[in-house]
Amino acid sequence: MKKTRIVIVEDDNEIRKLAEEILSSETDFDVVRTFSNGDNFLKAFDNLECDVVLMDINMPGKSGIECVLEAKPKRPDVQYMISTVFENPQYIFQALCAGATGYMVKNTTSDKLISAVKEIAGGGSPMSSQIARLVVNSFAGKATGSVHADLLTAREKEILDLLAQGLIYKEIASRKEISVETVRKHARNIYEKLLVTTKMEAINKVYPKTI
Repeated sequence: MKKTRIVIVEDDNEIRKLAEEILSSETDFDVVRTFSNGDNFLKAFDNLECDVVLMDINMPGKSGIECVLEAKPKRPDVQYMISTVFENPQYIFQALCAGATGYMVKNTTSDKLISAVKEIAGGGSPMSSQIARLVVNSFAGKATGSVHADLLTAREKEILDLLAQGLIYKEIASRKEISVETVRKHARNIYEKLLVTTKMEAINKVYPKTI
């Protein structure tokens, strides 16, 4: 019987080792590689033989969402399950649009993690019940968000996406290889176009909240 080949991308050493231990205990699974950051994963991706990637969102360098966005078109058959500590609708939109097919919180039980990997490998889209509800409610409000997003330039959308991921100006400047002042200028333009005064108001306008 063919084993499901799994790659784990997680910057927290303890969480990465625990996930590897849990998944390796299953006879149907083969954890072929683990990575502590997205940059190393992308460098090795072309030579990786895998079926499922368990992908952290917030990591040094490339975020999990950026990794999926870059890797998914190269091999569409590889399935990505996003792993994060936050049930955040902004992350959900970005992850699903990037090509992820599953989304789980990190505090899930061992049994649920194993079940989720089996489900995604079998063609399903595993999500916690809370996240599934957020997705349904969020898509109901996404049309309004897309109208606001159309007001922004491509670079302004990139900046807002990174702000939504929790990055600060200095981190965004480093990621995009621009100055902190340039990031600050883009943020001011975003606020003016969206008629808001804070980062959270801007994020909530483009990615409507769901409660």
